[in-house]
Amino acid sequence: MKIGKIHIIGIIASLTGILLTLILLIKEKIFYFALGICVIIGVLPFVTTIILKTEKEKSKEAMFLEFSRNLVESVKAGTPISRSILNLKGKNYGPLTSHVDKLANQIALGIPVKDALEVFAKDINNKTISRAVTLISEAEQAGGEIGNILENVAKSVSQSDKLKKERKAAIYTLVVQGYIIFLIFIVIMLIMQFKILPMLTVFDEMEGGSDANVSDIGGLSLGGGIDAEELAKPFLYLLLVQGFFVGLTVGKLAEGSIKSGIKHSFILVCMAWLISTGATAFYG
Repeated sequence: MKIGKIHIIGIIASLTGILLTLILLIKEKIFYFALGICVIIGVLPFVTTIILKTEKEKSKEAMFLEFSRNLVESVKAGTPISRSILNLKGKNYGPLTSHVDKLANQIALGIPVKDALEVFAKDINNKTISRAVTLISEAEQAGGEIGNILENVAKSVSQSDKLKKERKAAIYTLVVQGYIIFLIFIVIMLIMQFKILPMLTVFDEMEGGSDANVSDIGGLSLGGGIDAEELAKPFLYLLLVQGFFVGLTVGKLAEGSIKSGIKHSFILVCMAWLISTGATAFYG
């Protein structure tokens, strides 16, 4: 990932916010909530870049399918593949346009189609497109019914795209359920933090003078003074860890890529941090 101006601005803004928070709010209840916002500001540009890059890859695959279909139509009409590629130069293929133009320019300069296609696949750096381009280049070099081979490649790419969309649609309900379950889990943690733990604290204070340590839970002694805030911290850590891995799992199931789960992890971790620290700051 290339570091751009937006990333530098985000980092500077985040560090400035963290410094001001440490100076002005370190003894305030709102400290962790404000600290979380500052960290989110710094991380957001990087997550946004990853999301945009992922969406761009999807757009490239869709445009390559269009490019393949146009190439098939031209070759089926009797035009050599090299001339067909030259004829496609200048057409709008979205994020693939510059790559198609470069491919056509290389062929116009006399570079063999196979070599030009290898550069084309390397520049795009997409697994689906690389496999398809490899098949096209090998077919062009071997000769034979290049039109039928191109048509089968286009069908293969189309089928792959269709399967991805069907999987995403089928898993959408599970994605929504994952978010709902995580929100319910946050609510349960908040109830534990603000209702159950304070009751244990009060109970421990009432029994403080007793010889019997009735505050033992599961062999863990809670006697000797219970700090509800200290006991609540593991709940926050648990929420953060669960949100991170639930997001990665959702991304893998929905779109078949761990990278696609980064946005879900970011959303869930931010929700967990802001809701938990915000509840502590304003209602704790």
